[in-house]
Amino acid sequence: MEWLDSAACADEDPDLFFPVGTTGPAMDDVEAAKEVCRRCPVIMDCLRWAVTSGQTTGVWGGTSEGERAALLRAERRRARAEATH
Repeated sequence: MEWLDSAACADEDPDLFFPVGTTGPAMDDVEAAKEVCRRCPVIMDCLRWAVTSGQTTGVWGGTSEGERAALLRAERRRARAEATH
């Protein structure tokens, strides 16, 4: 995880990336965290790590919990399709 030293979030409050809840103020935190991610030079490394390590909470690589879950489902479908061809 050497990329973490270059992450835009390194100097941010970690709580920003782990909001409590999925509505109201928590969604404001998710958007604020994603804004930090958008200016991050290692956003793809972060997202790759989050997906491969199964991070199910927080904002990682500019994605919310639900967005990563959708990516994982799509990847599983793709892998199954490749396996059958």
